[in-house]
Amino acid sequence: MAKRIILLSGPVSAGKSTLADALVERFDALVLRTRDVIVATARGVLASERAALQLHGEKLDRKTDGAWVAAALTRFAESLPADAIIVVDSVRIIKQVHAVRRAYGSRVVHVHLSADLSVLAQRYKHKQRQTKFREFGSYAELSVNRTERHVGRLAKSADVVIETDRSSKADVMVRAASRLGLYGKENRQLVDVLVGGAYGSEGKGHIASYLAPEYDILMRVGGPNAGHKVFEDPKPYVHHLLPSGTRKCDAELMIAPGAVLDVPQLLKEIAECNVSANRLTIDPHAMIIEKQDQEFEASTLVGSIGSTGQGVGAATARKIMRGATTPPVRLAKDVPEIRPFVHETGCRLEKAFREGQRVFLEGTQGFGLSLHHGKYPHVTSRDTAVAGCLSEAGIPPCRVRRVVMVCRTLPIRVKSPSKKYSSGPMAQPLRWRDVAARSGYGAQELMKAEHTSTTNRLRRVGEFEWDLFRRAVSLNGPTDVALSFVDYISRSNASARRFEQLTGETIRFIEELERVACAPVSLISTRFNYRSIIDRRSW
Repeated sequence: MAKRIILLSGPVSAGKSTLADALVERFDALVLRTRDVIVATARGVLASERAALQLHGEKLDRKTDGAWVAAALTRFAESLPADAIIVVDSVRIIKQVHAVRRAYGSRVVHVHLSADLSVLAQRYKHKQRQTKFREFGSYAELSVNRTERHVGRLAKSADVVIETDRSSKADVMVRAASRLGLYGKENRQLVDVLVGGAYGSEGKGHIASYLAPEYDILMRVGGPNAGHKVFEDPKPYVHHLLPSGTRKCDAELMIAPGAVLDVPQLLKEIAECNVSANRLTIDPHAMIIEKQDQEFEASTLVGSIGSTGQGVGAATARKIMRGATTPPVRLAKDVPEIRPFVHETGCRLEKAFREGQRVFLEGTQGFGLSLHHGKYPHVTSRDTAVAGCLSEAGIPPCRVRRVVMVCRTLPIRVKSPSKKYSSGPMAQPLRWRDVAARSGYGAQELMKAEHTSTTNRLRRVGEFEWDLFRRAVSLNGPTDVALSFVDYISRSNASARRFEQLTGETIRFIEELERVACAPVSLISTRFNYRSIIDRRSW
């Protein structure tokens, strides 16, 4: 049958076919063209002559009292799924409308398009030049036909009337789709967001890959300066640009309009993960990193603040300057190598929300590195909080269902390659041998594991920063906390499979986290392994 039946009416050149095509492209509508029905019921030159089509259409109206459109619609719809959207292009007399309404009731919405006569005449002249279809010599000659002359009367009975000369093609589609209810409910909370609560390297990739199979769409923000490590046997895989669940499930993948892309790295990752063009959508507005961006950061920021030197900040600065710098700004839409993957993510997200699909938005880095909320200048080039991630993705806050904030038991910061400069302060620094003494691991074992995913630099470590945690909670508003590296409290936690198997010290630490966060610690990572997450979620 059909979920919605849209009847289009209006004079020739009012924009009916344009609207029908837009509904097909945006909402997967199916079109029944009454012109094709007329051609199928007669022989001769009907398919190429408007005058003959007009005459035979009027003959069908007299013979069936206008019911032939409804009959054709029934045949067209009988094999379609119940959620199909059908556009009838077009109805010409009120009896055709009444017949369809009698058959389909409240599922029918009648949209009438109109325009000033001079605009219609100009459009018709353009149509004459663009088609092989045999048209009349002028719009005045076309309007001699009685049905065409009176088609404007259908506006009186239509559910919505749109003057297409006062709206762009896109505006017409939005106005019609809104009246048809095709955009869905704007308050459905279908998005879960994952962010870091400290200085990055909190284990977001491990948590993200664990949650990924529960979603229809995985979306990534940020750039290649963040590496999210995912457990695989025998060797872990690091995602720099694709979502961390790419190799763990078959969900659709998206890279946000606010993302910053290293094209060679992106193509390498796409190839290694065997990602097809129909699975990955890269927004056309994502920024492209150039070689000059990487060279600039290598000579200025790597030594001074411990930047990863991937060119993300320099590229972002050029985007903000809107072309007033060199080299010229390139966006994803300007790169031939990735063009098969480039489409508007906003359109796809809108469809996902309309259909009730669940979206997982994966943030990068950590709250303590936020450009606006971290300890400047030892920060990254973007806002790493939930609000910043949503803005980069083009997702409104009202869509958010859960916010998962990932924290380490002992936060880290990257070690600067320069002895003269630091990559940023830590409240209470520790040595790795201090962590070893507490946890039961060997110091060399810890230091071997604690190298950054992107630059392979040794990390610095410190005591848990409760003040930073509280500020991260205040700005991110997590519904859930994910705690990683509990084996750094005690190595025995690595073998825990249930919450009660954790050490007493660990359980007390988690209870205090929950008091400070006013949110549950719902996910606990005990080690880096395929079975290492204690799941305490209620959702």
